[in-house]
Amino acid sequence: MFKRLSLISFALLLAMMGMMLSFSLRSTVAQDATATPAPTETPIVAEIGAGGTHISFWNGLTGSDGVTLNEMLAKFAEENPDVSVTVEMIAWNTLYQKLQTAFVAGTYPDMFLLHASEIPQYASYGVLRDLGDQYTSGGGWLPDDDLSETTMSGLVWDGMIYGIPLDNHGRGLWVNTDMFEAAGISPDPATAPTTYEGWVELFQKLTLDANGNNALSPDFDPENVVQWGYACGEWINVNFIAALYQHGGSFLSEDGKTITVNSEAGITALQQTYDLIYKYHVTPPPAGFDTWQGFGAGTVAVLPTGTWYRNQSLLQTDINSRAWPNWQFGPNKATWFGIHTFMVPAGLEGEKLDAVLQMIQWVSEHQIDWAASGQVPARLSAQAALDPENYPSNILLGQTFSEYGVQDPQTTVTQELLSLLDAGLQEALNDIKPVEQALNEAAELMQEALDRG
Repeated sequence: MFKRLSLISFALLLAMMGMMLSFSLRSTVAQDATATPAPTETPIVAEIGAGGTHISFWNGLTGSDGVTLNEMLAKFAEENPDVSVTVEMIAWNTLYQKLQTAFVAGTYPDMFLLHASEIPQYASYGVLRDLGDQYTSGGGWLPDDDLSETTMSGLVWDGMIYGIPLDNHGRGLWVNTDMFEAAGISPDPATAPTTYEGWVELFQKLTLDANGNNALSPDFDPENVVQWGYACGEWINVNFIAALYQHGGSFLSEDGKTITVNSEAGITALQQTYDLIYKYHVTPPPAGFDTWQGFGAGTVAVLPTGTWYRNQSLLQTDINSRAWPNWQFGPNKATWFGIHTFMVPAGLEGEKLDAVLQMIQWVSEHQIDWAASGQVPARLSAQAALDPENYPSNILLGQTFSEYGVQDPQTTVTQELLSLLDAGLQEALNDIKPVEQALNEAAELMQEALDRG
């Protein structure tokens, strides 16, 4: 049974959270978007298997990654004919609202897939089952040491493990190799710059005006750019988080009580991206520019995006491209990543619980198949077993997540904090407010949200 106090608190927070999510500027859809099918507000429902023990499963995988997971679940159902599954794939922001309402009403699914960054919020409501008994440290089947330290850190809240990870999905770069070669730049990621100044020069060489001049030329016309060296507009939150940590900054103070995004490191990180737009003219402002469309149309040379772009890049047969690790604008390496995580309601029991845990274990032990989604399997053994010819981006980017990946902050109001931060970043990068003012005002609102939480 759920604690009465937790559910009352949950109900009181529901309206506020719903309003916050409804105007969220953070592109949560982007992290799972692939070419087909397009994300939709209407749930995509799949009935899998015909067994008598029935599981309801909600997730936000409305792109082709959802198709990949359903194909895996179909194999599970073939091997376990006593289990059937109804899968509802729901756009992420809608899923958050629907799941919160379902817990209050007692109509929650038997299992669901969220991001690890949502664990603190739902764990604080008392609605998540502690899954520590599924790990070898708790007598279970999942070896703790088969997950990187960075992955494991995102699954723990208040000393308990509340999730079983499906993947590490996160940021890197896709580069147009033909544009690199035309500019006399090696497309080998081993040659990537390690300073902000080096990246600026690379972007300048790759940015061309209508007369063929690059952005280093004294004759360059910034008002008539036909090829951008970079595109900063997709998911600016996570780009900023990476740069923040590269400069030695942090999202929160060590005790978790103070917002620190507007530190000197944060201001430097945001100013650098601002300068890429308005000083060096190597990237358009975020507003109104579709970065994926630009890369696919051959007008963007370096696209910061995520593991989820793998399948999209395979469809672009007229664009020769490859993955690179994330840029390094500061003295330290850092890149953002998240974790798609299986979670189980605290109230589930009996044969349904047994079937849910059986299915989660089966999927976890077949994570190599999940690489076809473009994401990086969470288990290190699965990463090591990937075919480098078919999965070069999964392998390359997965290594960066394990070595220097950073995640969203662990708080009970993380989504609200990220929405407020995104609004401030948009104001700065679209030249509505000065960088420092925009970041300070965002930090003030974020602190109020954190204090309420």
